[in-house]
Amino acid sequence: MIIRKMNADDRRQLFNIYLQGVEEGNATFETEIDELKWWHQMKKADVFVIEEQTVVVGWVKMTFVSERPVYKGVRELSLYVDRAERGKGYGSLLLQHMIQFAENNGIWTLQSHIFPENIASLTMQQQAGFTIVGKREKIAKHGARWRDTLLLERRSQKID
Repeated sequence: MIIRKMNADDRRQLFNIYLQGVEEGNATFETEIDELKWWHQMKKADVFVIEEQTVVVGWVKMTFVSERPVYKGVRELSLYVDRAERGKGYGSLLLQHMIQFAENNGIWTLQSHIFPENIASLTMQQQAGFTIVGKREKIAKHGARWRDTLLLERRSQKID
């Protein structure tokens, strides 16, 4: 098992894992994906993959929440693990890797938006030190249905 930065050769595997989250309905609001636009956004983010015997089994992405300089140390996380590989600890390893990356690079807040029904992601993030700081009711439509999200944050241990 290895965790490393994403490269261009990972595109197909990352996209296929993301599509699983889209299909399952509790990982993202997206229902239709423009792969080229999605890949362009991925290339602008900090993305790490976890490989098992050269096969990517999951990935984590960290993006800026704002272009304003005062928020330079605040990032939003997205994390996806191949459905066949869930429950093996890959998600937690990716999350811990990203937390360490944040701590070493002056990032003071990590945040994520999670559907309340996504118990596995909520549990994993809370075990990693994330706290639920709010609920966004009917924040957006998922298909024809309004959905809530929970806002989770983790503050750096290195800030004053």
